[in-house]
Amino acid sequence: MQKIFLIITSISGMLTVGMGAFGAHALKDKLRLEGTLDTFQTAVQYQFYHTLALLAIALLMTKVESSWLNYAGYSMTFGILIFSGSLYILCFTGMKWLGAITPIGGLLFIAGWFFLLLASLKSL
Repeated sequence: MQKIFLIITSISGMLTVGMGAFGAHALKDKLRLEGTLDTFQTAVQYQFYHTLALLAIALLMTKVESSWLNYAGYSMTFGILIFSGSLYILCFTGMKWLGAITPIGGLLFIAGWFFLLLASLKSL
């Protein structure tokens, strides 16, 4: 699982930098005009924070053997896809109903941090 999470982390990191640059340069005026620049920036920020968390989880897997780390990694991965992904799509398409699924991604982030806590408690 460690290798899979490292691969996902690498891809997510590249996409985060790419999306941030794309939004800041190519889309800034369009996003500002449509009032979605803050939404786009939130998507990039949360993707970046949780990409770093996923990296930490993958690195912890070398020291700590815990199924909770697997759950944390999957939660972070799907949290990125649902939270940031829904916000990106909302910004590009204007489909406001996607805002209704964004909190599911947020709950997955919270679950990921909780699973990381459980893995930490188990390893003490």
